[in-house]
Amino acid sequence: MGGFTSDIKSIYWPETCTLVTLALPICGAQLAQAGMSVVDVMMTGRHNATDLAAVSVGSSLWMPLMLFMTGTLMGLTPIVAHLLGGQRHDAIRPAVHQALWVALALGLLSAILLWVAVTPIFERMDVPSSVAKESAAYLSAVAFGMPGIALFQALRAFSDGMNHTRPALWISLIGLAVNVPCNYLLIYGGEGLSILFGDLAPVSWQQLPALGAFGCGIATAISMWTMAIAMALYTRRGNTYRSVSLWQQLTPPRLAGIRELVVVGVPIGVAIFVEVTLFTLIALFIASFGEVTVGAHQIALSYTTILFMLPMSLSMALTVRVGNTLGQQRLTMARQVAWNGIVISVIVAAINSTLLWFTAPWVISLYTSNADIQALALTIISLAVIFQLSDSLQVNLAGALRGYKDTRIVMVITVLSYWIVGLGGGHWLGTYGLGSVSDPLGVHGYWMGLIAGLSTAACLLAWRLKRISRQE
Repeated sequence: MGGFTSDIKSIYWPETCTLVTLALPICGAQLAQAGMSVVDVMMTGRHNATDLAAVSVGSSLWMPLMLFMTGTLMGLTPIVAHLLGGQRHDAIRPAVHQALWVALALGLLSAILLWVAVTPIFERMDVPSSVAKESAAYLSAVAFGMPGIALFQALRAFSDGMNHTRPALWISLIGLAVNVPCNYLLIYGGEGLSILFGDLAPVSWQQLPALGAFGCGIATAISMWTMAIAMALYTRRGNTYRSVSLWQQLTPPRLAGIRELVVVGVPIGVAIFVEVTLFTLIALFIASFGEVTVGAHQIALSYTTILFMLPMSLSMALTVRVGNTLGQQRLTMARQVAWNGIVISVIVAAINSTLLWFTAPWVISLYTSNADIQALALTIISLAVIFQLSDSLQVNLAGALRGYKDTRIVMVITVLSYWIVGLGGGHWLGTYGLGSVSDPLGVHGYWMGLIAGLSTAACLLAWRLKRISRQE
């Protein structure tokens, strides 16, 4: 008993403090970036219903692209963490430069897709012509910002790998601060200037046209490039990065460095893309259940997504800590760091479940006053309380494995668990039920499928982490 207490004091408690210190700024940055999407929806909704629909439909196309880019570039974090832990500072700069080349290529490719592919997609989806026109304009503006957000995410992954997670928080807040006034100006035109500056706004400026959804896209692109430029300036002048001399000399593209990032990062991007499409497909499947069901599902999903930011941030911090320790060749310590993070994820899950259970009625009432939607949302959240443990476990187990640069198996497990068990099982329960045992379970069946999928992922990832940590 005395030895265990000594380990807590000498190993686990300091490691827990370090992990939480890294994770909290990441969580703040995630919330700030999510806040930009919330602001876009709120402000276009106040303009008119067509612009709101255009931004909502457009976001469903560019957000998965951005998340795939983000996931791919997250592969840089364990690479930098390993190099930093091994004191190989000279190798960090070329690794980051290869990530910047990849980011630029992904950003340009995403921009081209948003320019040329959206109209055929809208035609196939039978999107109303007025909404399709505004949404295409919105996406054409957002496309200019995709290279910027890709470069920001690459530099953020570098900074996180250097154990410096606070810059992403402050710069994400800067992006949000730029986004709001730009939205006022570009969505509402002269009216927006009057809202911002009152009588101080020049009369000539008050004649500016209201651009609606297109203006929202321009504001989003401006925010993306603002974040990229701010991050570049910070990494150039920040004391933390002086040992790397990141901007001293640009390394040309090198196949070996790009291959390493792609091998580690693309499976992360695919795993995140699979998770996003899981919830997108569920939303499409339950659309036929009626407005009350759709509304209740979206409310429950929105609230649980906000709470998920903390375990997800903990996962990103755990990647850094495991990578740092492995870079130092402290293999036993790396295993202890990984499993200590998993224990912390269980505690976070307990906190989230408690918050959901006690605050659900009040939070749901903030979303809607419809009694039917409130009642259904409350039953869905009661299921969400159950999967907080498996959700927190699976994302942090995946984070620890990324610290080991073990991403391909994580991708395979994620695809199988999410699409086959989660989506397939949920669709079966929701549409057909359990045969003679029960009738179709509707939206509750889909959420039961989520519980099964996340639990399957957690079990398989735990097996993988146990195996690879022992091999190392």
